[in-house]
Amino acid sequence: MQLETYISDLLYRYDCVIVPQFGAFLTHRVSAKVHETTHSFYPPKKALSFNEQLQNNDGLLANYIAEIEKVPYQVAVEKIAKQVKAIKSYLIEGETIALNNIGDLILNTEGNINFEPSHHINYLTDAFGLSQFTSADITREIHKEIVEELEEAIPLTITPEKRKSRPYLKYAAIALIALTIGGFGASKYHVGQIENHNQLAQEEANEQLDAKVQEATFVIDNPLPAATLTVEKPSGNYHIVAGAFRIQANSEKKVQQLRDQGFKARKIGVNRYGLHEVVYSSHSDRLEALRALRTIKRTHNRDAWLLVKALD
Repeated sequence: MQLETYISDLLYRYDCVIVPQFGAFLTHRVSAKVHETTHSFYPPKKALSFNEQLQNNDGLLANYIAEIEKVPYQVAVEKIAKQVKAIKSYLIEGETIALNNIGDLILNTEGNINFEPSHHINYLTDAFGLSQFTSADITREIHKEIVEELEEAIPLTITPEKRKSRPYLKYAAIALIALTIGGFGASKYHVGQIENHNQLAQEEANEQLDAKVQEATFVIDNPLPAATLTVEKPSGNYHIVAGAFRIQANSEKKVQQLRDQGFKARKIGVNRYGLHEVVYSSHSDRLEALRALRTIKRTHNRDAWLLVKALD
């Protein structure tokens, strides 16, 4: 039983996941921040910590394991106890326990558990797909000095006498009014698009996940000729990705191969890299998608991964 997998699943939805007779993994929201020296922007996240004092079984973890593995609740409790016993024995021997996507546990000299959280995953679903980036320093004072130099070299002095000798200023004023009206119209158009933007915000936040497609791409040396397939109506925003293909015929061949093996495979369109994406299946419920993904990773393809994307 991969205990860390179940804990990781629950940390997306809950701020406290207790492992009976061991301790609790806690999360708290941390706002987005900017590093003043490096000019790095960090997205909001859930910071992860461990409290060894919270050990009473609240039923959350055991119920989730029982649901996923289709076993009685008491059996799930016994499985957790067995796993905890093994972890404690390794800690006593001085080993470091690495929990995938959670962090590292080790005993200190006082016999207490020290926890070093993993920084490779963000459990805040609102920030799904966002990552750190660095912006160039904005030197406003330099731009100000350049403008001042230009004003000294080309002074703009407008007097009533000079207006008569500069008829083009009248046309410039007309152009300015036209630009103002156009800007007002553009502003109204922007406001009108806000609702559509909000609907697509989750999809845009996942754009960086498309980069993983190259690691999960199937290579087909002998592509079949293009075939006409009946595309099923999209259902759900959680897709288990089988691969992505530069050649459309290869993606259609992969769909047929997976359907022959009993999967509800289909294509979900072309991603930002121009690759045709193929999925094992699509789901409306996230837990259902995670269960299906876990089964596929164990029995068919360890490189399969979950894509959250709203289809048109």
